[in-house]
Formats: sequence, structure tokens, C-alpha cells
Amino acid sequence: MSKKNVFLITFFVLLAIAFMGYSGYVIKGEQGDFFGREKLPVLGTNGHIVGGFSFTNQEGRTITAQDVEGKIYVAEYFFTTCTGICPKMNKNMEKVYAKYKNEPKFRILSHTVDPENDSIPVLKKYAEEHGADPSNWWFLTGSKKELYKLARQGYLVDDGTYAGDEDFVHTQWFALVDGQGRIRGLYEGTKATDVDKLITDIDRLLKE
Repeated sequence: MSKKNVFLITFFVLLAIAFMGYSGYVIKGEQGDFFGREKLPVLGTNGHIVGGFSFTNQEGRTITAQDVEGKIYVAEYFFTTCTGICPKMNKNMEKVYAKYKNEPKFRILSHTVDPENDSIPVLKKYAEEHGADPSNWWFLTGSKKELYKLARQGYLVDDGTYAGDEDFVHTQWFALVDGQGRIRGLYEGTKATDVDKLITDIDRLLKE
């Protein structure tokens, strides 16, 4: 066999290998990452997104859905006088914040379920106790009805329905939301293993 024929055969073999490798990359890119790992699921019915909202943070600044457009964030519900699950949840949230507080594409949204008592000054003091920078960890208040609606219909962290003034949301779930407003995971904020999984999943979302 001539050197020319050997060269041509080698060239086409290498070309075929390269093509198959590229094809595999494209297929995996639709379903997972380069290493074939599945992408995080999208929770809720087809096309579900958190939707619009408008609340006030601990600095008195209005925060809307536009402020988290294109960003990955974790949402939770709590109240400052809670002595049950909330202290543990926000202690665990500090761990998440410590890792990502310098990541420009990341935010934390902590919504009060007790807006009557959790005024802006109260939220500001509470935020400071948790070392929260108001530029990327927001403690939010607003209309109780809208806060609860978002918990149930937006973040899917509570399965109840609004029952008026006596209604109360008390949930341990953290919701992980991507830059398109889609929920990519729910995690029990009181469990260290769930919080570790949340951190792992944030890393995965940042690389998507």
C-alpha cells in the first residue's frame, strides 16, 4: 500500500472519530453535560416559572423578578421570631452564602411569612446578624397575600391555599431557581445533607 493511501485512510479514520466525538457531545449537551451527567430536572408543570413579584428588602429597596433575571438564586420563607426550624435553616443558609457571596450570578431571597411584625428595620437587624450583604442576600417583606401566593404557586414550597388573615406558611424547603425563573430543585433547609446537595447543584447550574 502506498504512503498516499495510508495517509488518506488515516485521515478519514481520524475524521470519523472526530465526527462521532462531536455528535456525542451535541447529544449529551441536550440531556446533560460533557461527562454525560443528567441536567438538573425542571420542577412543576411544563413551562412552569416562578413568575413576577415585587417586594421590599432590608434596605427599603424594591426587589422584583427583573433583579434576578439571568441569575441563579435560592428562595426560602422564614420569620424573625421563629424559634423552631428558622434558626437552623438560616444557619445552613449562611453556609450556602459563604460559598457564593462573591459569585455575581448568585442571590438569596429570604421572604418573611410574618410581614406584620417583620418590618424593614427588623429585617435589617436580622440580616446583619446573619452577615448578609444587602447587595446579594435579600430579606423581603410585602403583602402577606402576595408572599404566600409566591410560596405556593411560584416556588412550590407549600401546598396550602390562602385562607385569609389567619393563614400561615411554615415551610422548611429551599427552592433553587435558575436564570430563566425555573425551579431546579427543592431541599430541606434543616438537613445538612440536603444543604450539601444544594451546594453541589448550584455548582452544576453555574456551569450549565
